[in-house]
Amino acid sequence: IYFSFVGILIHRLNPPEGRSGLHRIVSTWKEPDANGTYEFKWRDDFSRDIVPKSCHSHNDYWRSVPLYEALAAGCVGIEADVWVTNDGTDELLVSHTWTSTKRDRTLRSLYLDPLERIFAARNVSEAGSGDKDEGLFDVDPNASVILLIDFKNDGHDIWPVLLSQLASFREKNWLTYYDGEKVVQGPLTVVGSGNAPFDNIQQNSTNRFVFFDAPLLDIANPIYNTSNSYYASAKMNKAIGHIMLDKLKKTQIDTLRTQIKAADDKGLKTRYWNTPAWPINLRDKVWLRLSELGVGMLNVDDLVSATRWNWNWCIVAGLNLCGNS
Repeated sequence: IYFSFVGILIHRLNPPEGRSGLHRIVSTWKEPDANGTYEFKWRDDFSRDIVPKSCHSHNDYWRSVPLYEALAAGCVGIEADVWVTNDGTDELLVSHTWTSTKRDRTLRSLYLDPLERIFAARNVSEAGSGDKDEGLFDVDPNASVILLIDFKNDGHDIWPVLLSQLASFREKNWLTYYDGEKVVQGPLTVVGSGNAPFDNIQQNSTNRFVFFDAPLLDIANPIYNTSNSYYASAKMNKAIGHIMLDKLKKTQIDTLRTQIKAADDKGLKTRYWNTPAWPINLRDKVWLRLSELGVGMLNVDDLVSATRWNWNWCIVAGLNLCGNS
C-alpha cells in the first residue's frame, strides 16, 4: 500500500504535459539561423485550453524555447534584453551581456517575427475593437502579450531601431497605444525598461506605442501615469530589504501592500524582480503573498512551478496532502 501511495504521489507531482499547438511547437522548435526564424506548421489548436496568467517570463531568452515556452505556460509577460549593433546593420541582438550575443538571435527572429506570424494566422482583433473576438489565447481573446524590452546599451541608439521594427505591428493596429486621451489595448503591449529613454517615450503624445517601466520606489512622482507607463517595478531587496530564510516579516508585507496600492491607484502594474529562488519553500511563500496582495505581474524563472503547482503545498496536482484544512 505504501509503495502504491508513493507511486500515485510521484505521478501526481508531475503535472501532465499540455497538448496544444503551442506545446507541439515547444517540442520541435529550432534556433533561428541565417535563413531566419523557426517556421512551424500552423494548427488551429494553437492555444487550446491555455489560461493566460499574470506572470512574467524573466530573461525569457535563456529558456530552451524562447517565447513559446512562456506562452504555452500561459504567461503573458515576456522579457527580452536587447543590444543595438554598432556596425551599421541596425540590428537588436538579444542577450544578457554583449559578449554573449549571437548574430542570429535577434529581437525579430526570437520575438517579433514569431508574434507577427501568430497574430496573422489567428487573425487577431485589432486594438480598439472593444470586446475582442480573436486573440492569442482562445480562453481569453482580450489578453494582451506584454513584451518587456530591456535596453542594455545606449537607449537613444536603440530607440529608432525599435520603432522601425515595430512599424508593421503599428500599421496593422496590433499594438497597445495612447492616442492623447486614452490607452487603447491591442494584442501586443510593448514596455521599455533598463536604459529605455523616458524622454523619447514621452515625446509622441498622440501616437505612443511604447510604454515605460516606471520605478516603483518613485511611484509618487506625478510624471508616471498610464499615458506613458505600464509597469511599476523594483528589485525585491531594494523595495523591502533583506528577506529571511523562512518568511517575510510583517513590516515587509505592510511595505509591499503600500507599494502595490500606490501603483494600483495610478493604474500601473507592480512587478518585483530578483525575488527569492531558493529555498523553494521561501520562493513559494513569497509568490503566494505577492499574489494575495494583488501584485500586477509575478516575475518568475520557473514557469512550471509558477503556473501549474499549488504554492501552499496542501494540494499538489489535485492530491490533498493536508487533510480537510
